[in-house]
Amino acid sequence: MSQSHDHIRTTVETYLTRHPHERPQLDGFLEALDRPTDITSRSTFSAHVTCGAVVVDQLGRVLHVPHVPHRASGKVHEPEDGFLTAAALRELRKKTGIPPQAVEPWPGYEAVPFDIDIHDVDAHPGRGESGRQHLDLRFLFRLRSAKEMPLVLRQEEADGVEWRPVDRVTCPSLREKLLTLTPAVEPEAANASALIHNDRGEYLLHLRDYFPGEIWEPGMWSLLGGGREPQDVTLEHTVRRELAEEAGLRISDLVPFGVEEATDDSGTTLPIAIYAGTWNGDPRELHLTEGVMVAWFAPDDLHRLRIVPSTRDLVRRHAASRTADASAPAPRTGAVPEDDRRPTCPSGTVPNVIGVHLYLERPDGTVLLGLRHPDSGFAPSTWHVLAGHCEQESAVTCLVREAREEAGLRIEPQDVELVHVVHHIDRTADQPRMGLFFRARTWTGEPELREPDKCTQWTFWDPTALPELLVPYTRVVIDGIRAGRLYSETGWA
Repeated sequence: MSQSHDHIRTTVETYLTRHPHERPQLDGFLEALDRPTDITSRSTFSAHVTCGAVVVDQLGRVLHVPHVPHRASGKVHEPEDGFLTAAALRELRKKTGIPPQAVEPWPGYEAVPFDIDIHDVDAHPGRGESGRQHLDLRFLFRLRSAKEMPLVLRQEEADGVEWRPVDRVTCPSLREKLLTLTPAVEPEAANASALIHNDRGEYLLHLRDYFPGEIWEPGMWSLLGGGREPQDVTLEHTVRRELAEEAGLRISDLVPFGVEEATDDSGTTLPIAIYAGTWNGDPRELHLTEGVMVAWFAPDDLHRLRIVPSTRDLVRRHAASRTADASAPAPRTGAVPEDDRRPTCPSGTVPNVIGVHLYLERPDGTVLLGLRHPDSGFAPSTWHVLAGHCEQESAVTCLVREAREEAGLRIEPQDVELVHVVHHIDRTADQPRMGLFFRARTWTGEPELREPDKCTQWTFWDPTALPELLVPYTRVVIDGIRAGRLYSETGWA
């Protein structure tokens, strides 16, 4: 997937907010982004984007990788790179053998280049290449371990690759920035937010509580996220923790997108690292612990919302980049694109939500039910079995996780069995759902209220005397399990 000019421009403009004195030397490049030529293509010879990784070890040394004389840069941004940082990590592994999982973004530089270098590349008439400029976006990483990482070098780069002290870094602008960096010191305050979108091109926004003077952006629509806490190793940990705490959300594919420079009423500017990810769930089923509600919005509808301009522009830039990537021509290779290998869904096919449920029956025959919170978006003040939505995980893994998170129960995967499947729909035109009910043959612990905002009590009920306020399909399933049936349908006309 080729990077869109919008995404590259956003990255460079964010960099310039930190280094405004470098704008004159980057103005020519920004003008090139306004032309239709793909500046990330290898065939673009007037100006070309490359990405590199600056790696600092636990001793404060910097990995030096010299340029090869007969090659332009080596840190070329390939079409298959989904994000600029991915290109930098790919080239790091290619040149030195250091895998992406061995490093992590330097806090505060998760999606912003640490340094940008422009250098001329000589013409090579023999290869049909004219002279051009390379814009090298350099992203800052640090080794995760104090143990020195072995280098696996390519033959042409075997000479000169080494760990160097900062004062021996050859690039003046990079050396100057590194000298102001203290490895043991990290930002005292940092924030991260999630730019969550679905396959329909809509974005998930959070309506904040109206507490003027107490919270940031009171009564405004914003992105889910928050401030970094001491236990967060990186800002990615921050945004994942905030999503789980604020809405019970777990997004598997979060990747750095950019930085939003937010400003409050007093004029204080706060940099917020933005991570983008995909989710196709129903916001009404999220369990908010902060704010009023979450909802999907199309980019064209943002003008109707009370939303800060920087957030609105960020969403629109991301939407524009997705549109540009979707309309870009497929890479000219012999491989068939992944999307083309997938069979086309028949007309009328709709996604079905997978719900995983725990049927916990004690030796005396009583069954565990939980009373849902009065403010729950689904079945408030109604009894239901322990349940959750299947995420990027197997159904049994989901069951084990939900039992531990919601009730403190320890269940081993080998100790569960599927006892019933229900295909149900709540109301006409609602999204259909498939409920998988698993029986735990054995478990450890007694039910605890681990998430009181979702469940107010756990009780074992006699299946012949179930509570009147019980989720309808749960009653159908319990009756079906007792009768030995494996499948039920409810709600279908």
